[in-house]
Amino acid sequence: MHNSVHHMDKNVRKKCLIPGYRSMDDSVSSTEEILPPTIQKLMKGYNKYLRPLFGNGPVTVGMSLDIASIDTISEINMDYTATIFLRQRWTDERLCFDGNKSLSLDGRLAELLWVPDTFIVDSKKSFLHDITVENRLIRIFPNGTVLYALRITTTVACSMDLTKYPMDRQTCTLQLESWGYNVKDVVFYWTRGNQSVSGLDHLQLAQYTLEDHYTSESEAVYETGNYPKLIFHFKLKRSILYFILETYVPSSALVVLSWVSFWISQSSVPARICIGVTTVLTMTTLMMGARTSLPNANCFIKAIDVYLGICFSFIFGALIEYAVAHFCTLHQPNAANAYMYGQEMQEREDEMNGIVTSIGSHTLRVRKREEMLSRMGSASNPTPSESKEEINSSQPQTRCTKCMSTARQIVRCLNCCKVKNPHYIDNYSRLTFPLSFIMINLLYWTYYLYF
Repeated sequence: MHNSVHHMDKNVRKKCLIPGYRSMDDSVSSTEEILPPTIQKLMKGYNKYLRPLFGNGPVTVGMSLDIASIDTISEINMDYTATIFLRQRWTDERLCFDGNKSLSLDGRLAELLWVPDTFIVDSKKSFLHDITVENRLIRIFPNGTVLYALRITTTVACSMDLTKYPMDRQTCTLQLESWGYNVKDVVFYWTRGNQSVSGLDHLQLAQYTLEDHYTSESEAVYETGNYPKLIFHFKLKRSILYFILETYVPSSALVVLSWVSFWISQSSVPARICIGVTTVLTMTTLMMGARTSLPNANCFIKAIDVYLGICFSFIFGALIEYAVAHFCTLHQPNAANAYMYGQEMQEREDEMNGIVTSIGSHTLRVRKREEMLSRMGSASNPTPSESKEEINSSQPQTRCTKCMSTARQIVRCLNCCKVKNPHYIDNYSRLTFPLSFIMINLLYWTYYLYF
């Protein structure tokens, strides 16, 4: 009889603690049994399925963040992974009690209370730490304020503009929204403005330095209504020292190495070809290695691609320079035939001059004859057909003269462009290649660092 009464009394206590209770597992029942008297009094008549101030306006939820670490920032996946402490505060008048001290409860008791349905908007994958127990904290203050803290590791999408990579700056965000409650039910706010996010001063990142961070409040507009949103912005600047040592210095050294061929004799064909081909292949390998850490589907050209393309052009240009110089050496007339070559060119020029002179004298005679005929027009009037024939015969000669003059000018231009001594090509390259490379470097670094 005594056992049955005790059993009935236990069931009555369950129903008093949680109204509307129908069926719960043994673990929850045992948890309720060991609640202290103060909590049992608070939970009496409490319904966790109804938010605070239900039907009397929205409940305000204040939030703050503590960034424990930012582990990975991936350009390939366009995301970052961070471990954060999310703290939420709200006031629930149903949990008011007498006293001047707060009550710290086990995190597992969160299942008995109403908590905001906050989620991370751009999260790809998140999890709540549960070693050794779920990392949750609940603290209730006498005025009914509830502090609810979580430790979460999340991978969040971050849209990146890699046009100036690796001299780029990225702005990533962490957005918090309410899943089911709109702005008429729940209002989010940062508890201390920009100071609501802490832990960034001691944060160490692998390739980035944190430039600035700030918070903002907004509303998310969906088809189902407007929902409260809190946004944490942080700006990152990439450290370029690693890329200077890894990419920029080796590529510049390869360009300088390709200039060594300018000081090697043109007769040393294997040596110059070996330097040119080796530097081209090494530069190609360096370009392929620089793109392994970047997304393959990007359609924009990055700053590092531009610099590697410039270096490859100079290396390839040095190889083409030797091909041109060697070609001119093979087709240059030797010393024995230089005199005959000059005589032949002189004879051709004299012949051309004679042709032009004879054509010019013939044209002069035709003009004099036309003048005489015009003067004697009163005495003997030539028929129109005869004068027309003379004019037509003079026109082809005038056109021929113009064509010969044009051909002569073209020959002179070709003679001016002809390289008299192919060894001068190397001498010019020793000066033009380094100066051009220095000028392009100045323009490149000025544009990407200051614009």
